[in-house]
Amino acid sequence: MSDHPAAEHPGHEHHYTHGYEDAVLSSHRHRTAENSAAHLLPHLREGMRVLDVGSGAGTITADLARIVGPENVTAIEVSEESAGITRDELARQGLEGVEVRAADAHHLPFEDDSFDVAHTHQVLHHVADPVRVLAEMRRVTAPGGIVSAREADYGAFRWWPELPGLDRWRELFIEAMADNGGTPDAGRRLLGWALEAGLGDVEPGAGTWCYATPADRAFWAGSSSQRITAGAVAQQLLDAGRASQDELDAIGEDWKRWAEDPAGWFVLLHGEILTRV
Repeated sequence: MSDHPAAEHPGHEHHYTHGYEDAVLSSHRHRTAENSAAHLLPHLREGMRVLDVGSGAGTITADLARIVGPENVTAIEVSEESAGITRDELARQGLEGVEVRAADAHHLPFEDDSFDVAHTHQVLHHVADPVRVLAEMRRVTAPGGIVSAREADYGAFRWWPELPGLDRWRELFIEAMADNGGTPDAGRRLLGWALEAGLGDVEPGAGTWCYATPADRAFWAGSSSQRITAGAVAQQLLDAGRASQDELDAIGEDWKRWAEDPAGWFVLLHGEILTRV
């Protein structure tokens, strides 16, 4: 179904590159439907049945639930551990009725035509076979329904000032994600994947996150520095011999330099698709 290299491996074994430490979850909790699914929002109505594939920190899921009604939202995550993170956020926001399940996105445990909307955000660049996942999302979406996806493109990230530590940060993240069977440049591939999955009438687009104010720079640099110096990615890189702790610490220092520069600017590019099935 896909020429994605990891698709050759049976079982779709999962290794989430970022991990689930506080620096990751703190960053992901800044995601909202408004800043991460704006291309989908005009199409949502109360009462629509929504599937959120890879609900993660749960903040986008919560926003979707407020629009269509919590009882109409089903969220899936790759494990009970990560599903619990979504459940905790929904509970924190006082949203009851959302069903959160552990499931493999390559084999969705739902009947055909079960939902009006299937949504995913920053998931396909981690999975073994993104085309298979999109095809499954299409299968469980009823005729006239919507499949929506948004994916980052690490190779298209841009920043100023140009610091060698940030260049190396990107190189190492791309290597770690590729080692885990992911696709770091998923954003630019998303339209092609959608067409390969049999999705028609695809509306392609792009979106960005930009970090340039002092507060935004402090947030983004703090999260990125913690992840590369002491998080799951750091441990993976150390175990694989791709970097030393001294090198990772030097990258962290360049993140601090970037955050302290009044001209500091960082933009993340994302590919987007929305299609009627």
